[in-house]
Formats: sequence, structure tokens, C-alpha cells
Amino acid sequence: MDAGDDGRQQLDAASILNARQTLLGYLGRAGLFTGDAEELVRIVEAGAVALAHEEVGGGGRDAPEGKGDLYTSGWLDGARSVTDDLGDVAARALRQAVAAGPPASAAQPLPPVRTMEVERARVAITPLYLSFTEISDLDPEVSEQVLVAVLATMDPRRRAGYAGRLAEFASEHRPRLERLYARYGPGSPTAIHGRHSLLHSPTSVAVLERLSCVPGPLEAEWDVCELPPAWLEGLRRGWVRPIRPANGDPP
Repeated sequence: MDAGDDGRQQLDAASILNARQTLLGYLGRAGLFTGDAEELVRIVEAGAVALAHEEVGGGGRDAPEGKGDLYTSGWLDGARSVTDDLGDVAARALRQAVAAGPPASAAQPLPPVRTMEVERARVAITPLYLSFTEISDLDPEVSEQVLVAVLATMDPRRRAGYAGRLAEFASEHRPRLERLYARYGPGSPTAIHGRHSLLHSPTSVAVLERLSCVPGPLEAEWDVCELPPAWLEGLRRGWVRPIRPANGDPP
């Protein structure tokens, strides 16, 4: 690492590689397998490039004033070219980060769900859940098994992009989800125990997403994980049955 002519520190390739290897070492000592740590770091790296592309493309492309039309045109063309190239780099980095080989075929079972995939899903669902309701006094102590059942319905590539899929699902169905949590979730008159218990857990967002698109595989994995059938049935009934904004059918 050295300082440029303007006094700012500049990272050289060796320093960046050394920092990366140090981070991987820390993650390994924290209990992550090497492959999981590598994937996590690659996703962070791809995200950094994507954010840089978004920031560069969002502003700062106006040419200096008083330079003339020809200068302005050349400035904008150059800025556009750099932004487009950075966008290509960001897209390529993301593809490489989530690459997990060819999708599993019907004859080839999906690989086991890894600890890192569970933790990544847990990080994604919590803020989404809190956008609909509040933390409950009862958070079922089987959240890890629930997420394993959810993630087991996907191949590794879809697991890597599941945070984005959850955000799309929450945005698309926001009014319906708001009514569901208001009717059966924390703070509602519905009993905290029973078939609607899972609505007191952030994992319910992920279960609802899977119920909306792959109910059969989810049910099969639910049985494999030996989760309470009543929880899944409660979510299924609450999701399928129309939920009216006003006082409606009893829970």
C-alpha cells in the first residue's frame, strides 16, 4: 500500500490479496468451511462493484462548465463508456459469485443445505419480517430447521439469489402480507400458540414465499425435517383464504 501524488492511500494488488486471505482465515477460524467462506467473500466483492456502478451511474457525469459543446460531448461519451464497462464488470462478478455448476437434474438429488446458506437466509428475512410486524414474545426455536426445509427446495444457484427473490415476493404481496400478520401475527387477538404460531417467527416470510410457488416440494421437505404439520397448514389456510381488511371470518 502506498500514497499517490495527492496524498491519498492507494491499494496495490498484493495488499488486496493479503487482506482477502486474512479475512478468509478469520472466517475459517469462526467455523465456516473454506468453500462457504470463499462464496461469501465473492458475493461481497460482487456487491461492492455493483454499488460502485450504481453510484457512478447515478450522478457526477456533468461536464465542467465553460468548456464548449465539443468538450461536453466528449466528456459525456467517456463517462458513459466507463459506466457501461463497470456495469459489465459488476454483472460478470455477480455471475461468478453465484456460479454453482449446472442445475441439478431430476435424477440427481439437491445438495444438502449448508450453514452459510441458512445464515444468509436468516439475515435476509429478518428486516422483511419487521416491515410487516414486530418481534414476538414467541419465536419458535426451530427456525434453523424451517429454513433448511425452505432452502432444500432450491438448487445452490437459487439459494444464492434467494434474498432478492424474497424482496420481490414481499413487494409484490405487501398488502396481503400486512393483513395476514395483522390478523394472525404478533399483537393480534389470535392465540400465540396453535396453527398460526409460525407467524410469530421471521421464517414465516420464507415459508409463505415457498408455499406460493412450490407447495409440494416444501411439504415433502417439511416432513423430512419433522416440523409440526399444523404450522404449515395454518400458513397455507391463512394464505389461500382471502383476508378482508375489515372484521371478517374468525381465525
